[in-house]
Amino acid sequence: MEIWINPACSKCRSAISLLDAEGAEYTVRRYLEDVPTEDEIRAVLDRLGLEPWDITRTQEAPAKELGLKDWAKDADSRDKWIAALSAHPKLIQRPIITAEDGTAVVARSEEAVRDALSR
Repeated sequence: MEIWINPACSKCRSAISLLDAEGAEYTVRRYLEDVPTEDEIRAVLDRLGLEPWDITRTQEAPAKELGLKDWAKDADSRDKWIAALSAHPKLIQRPIITAEDGTAVVARSEEAVRDALSR
């Protein structure tokens, strides 16, 4: 199991605390420092069953600078969104936990973390 975190994020710290309390084995990826490649983002999206715009933090400054709210959310624009997430990792929703069964969850709630633990 791997968890993508920003240590400054309270939701990330809560998820780590819960994983620790449950004795889970996991690795931490500080994705702002160890930036995911476009292929890694595609793989996580496949595991999540989501599209890149579903995990984009649209209120962040880079999103506004790029004008993401005006970007199309369709198959033709998917690669453009993924490239933006890789170029501006602060835009990636967090934390993301990749579960043992090959799936992943955006673990912004205790329930989501427990869901990842149960997989």
